[in-house]
Amino acid sequence: MENTAYIALSGQSALKREMSVIANNLANMNTTAYKGEKMMFVEHLVKSKGGDSFIPQKLTYTRDVAQYQNFAEGPIKNTGNTFDVAIHGDGYFVVETPDGEHYTRNGHFQLNNDGKLVNLSDQAVLSDAGTPFFFGPEDKDIEITADGLVSTRNGEIGKIRIVKFDTPQNLQKKASGLYFTEDQPVDVTNPTLLQKSLEGSNVNPMAEITKMINVQRAYDSVRKFIDKEDDRQRKMLQQLTPRG
Repeated sequence: MENTAYIALSGQSALKREMSVIANNLANMNTTAYKGEKMMFVEHLVKSKGGDSFIPQKLTYTRDVAQYQNFAEGPIKNTGNTFDVAIHGDGYFVVETPDGEHYTRNGHFQLNNDGKLVNLSDQAVLSDAGTPFFFGPEDKDIEITADGLVSTRNGEIGKIRIVKFDTPQNLQKKASGLYFTEDQPVDVTNPTLLQKSLEGSNVNPMAEITKMINVQRAYDSVRKFIDKEDDRQRKMLQQLTPRG
């Protein structure tokens, strides 16, 4: 196979991976605090030897070098649920998992049977003292202030720990909206939390659908090019094959 076909296949392969990323973004457009992903490509310019044929004079070998997250804040919606908490601005909640501390912006919390504040995976939400929050049956009128202070009619319980990272792109996605990184977190001293609210996904459905259409068209265009190149090579071989 000639270099032009390899180059075309590189573009088709990159487009296929980009389509998978777009499809995953659309599948999570309603996931709490989901951060959309994008592909990063590089193109290597190649001089074509096609002459006056249908092959363009300049071709680009495409290589996807990274998949990165868009950490822009999603829309914040009021839910009316006492234990729903949204972070406005930078920051992540810290939760305790069997593999150590993990981080999340999904503030859809609840109380488990022990009265402990946990996420939907029953993992404890940690305070700035590194301890879980526990509530008793007598703890009524639960309030979470903008700076993360948790209190009831019986008094203050603790302050939710909010952290940030100097290099958020190092955060690795885990299940249930969690992140993990070897980087050391930096405590946010003055966070802005909104009780009875959740951060929505930052995926723009219309933008993703538009990208999907454009990627599909580009993919079909490359496929047609490969078909033409295959036909050209077949005809060339037929002409070069001696006739008995």
